[in-house]
Amino acid sequence: MPRSVHIIGAGLAGLATAVRLLEQGVRVSVYEATNQAGGRCRSYLDPVLGITIDNGNHLLLSGNRAALGYLDTIGARDRLIRPSTASFPFIDLATRERWTLRANNGRIPWWIFDRNRRVPGTRARDYLSILRLLRAAPGATIGDVLDCKGPLYDRLIGPLLLAALNTEPPESSASLAAAVMRETLVAGGRSYRPLFARDGLSAAFVEPALRFIEAKGGTVVFGQRLRAFACEADRVTALDFGEISVPLHPGDTIVLAVPPVVASSLVPGLSSPTEFRAIVNAHFRVKPPAGLPPITGIINGTAEWLFAFHDRLSVTISSADRLLDTPREELASRIWREVAAIAGIAGPLPPWQIVRERRATFAALPREDAKRPGPHTRWNNVLLAGDWTATGLPATIEGAIRSGKRAADLIGKMR
Repeated sequence: MPRSVHIIGAGLAGLATAVRLLEQGVRVSVYEATNQAGGRCRSYLDPVLGITIDNGNHLLLSGNRAALGYLDTIGARDRLIRPSTASFPFIDLATRERWTLRANNGRIPWWIFDRNRRVPGTRARDYLSILRLLRAAPGATIGDVLDCKGPLYDRLIGPLLLAALNTEPPESSASLAAAVMRETLVAGGRSYRPLFARDGLSAAFVEPALRFIEAKGGTVVFGQRLRAFACEADRVTALDFGEISVPLHPGDTIVLAVPPVVASSLVPGLSSPTEFRAIVNAHFRVKPPAGLPPITGIINGTAEWLFAFHDRLSVTISSADRLLDTPREELASRIWREVAAIAGIAGPLPPWQIVRERRATFAALPREDAKRPGPHTRWNNVLLAGDWTATGLPATIEGAIRSGKRAADLIGKMR
């Protein structure tokens, strides 16, 4: 029989694996435990707000080559809003000062020599400190190599790394921070233009992928949670979904694209991250005022990033474990006061929704980064994919898609 690949999990890592394999003409079946694809990167109709929202406000950058290549393949790059320059508005709620970081497109950062384009209160030579991250020793934290205070850190480096790592930067892995910096700030403004999913994450990343998989002859089965593997020696021979069992033929391969806790329950002895950090998102059903930027960075507030969509304003707060026990109404009111001040909106609290992801990403600590496994497992026909595996990046859309591409390419080499 023609060889098949069985992908467990229809998050972005699993979808990216399927898309890449189908490009190569490989037979693919995807099994998803829930009733929807996308994992943490998806949209849904919220019954409280009566509108479609994303379960998280994920920011893509123009230097995310794997993610953009994936969107090209599934025909969805046009679902992104793509500014022509790297421009990031900020507001400091403590001082009410506003500014916009405006980078030039080239690799040489001329913008840091223009006081009207760089962070207020900084000097051009301050930005050289970023280079220390690139030379950090393995196992070092950001706090070991950077002075985590001062205008540049407080108003740019800290907020960017907190968003990318979802862990307080001083304790986070300097290696992961360096990987982010190499592909964004160090690569020039063309690589960190902010990109936004115009009609939501599912419309850009998930629904076109499902259509692509179907058009190429792949299958996606929902509501099937993998219970266990049946094994013989160094190979898995069947997938146990409880009520059904799927036998594997010689040459069949499995890609396990599930969260680390699930993967560890299925693969004995698997090393994986065990510490996680939360993300809190707030959504307000109100049309943004004319002229409000698509994204605004917030300094000295509870909110950290404000996203303006056509039918709502949304906020993201990273490393948000401290807010998990805050009453929802109190949290919504606190965030709305900040949002209203930033956007210049008067009036009462509009319809709102708070979404708390308790285990949104692995903690980007050096010790947790060291636990991330590569793609191979104890069985020669089972590979791993996911943003929590050893991608060299933090837990991001780009990391998830790279992991899927890597798994698919490894299978291609087995043929």
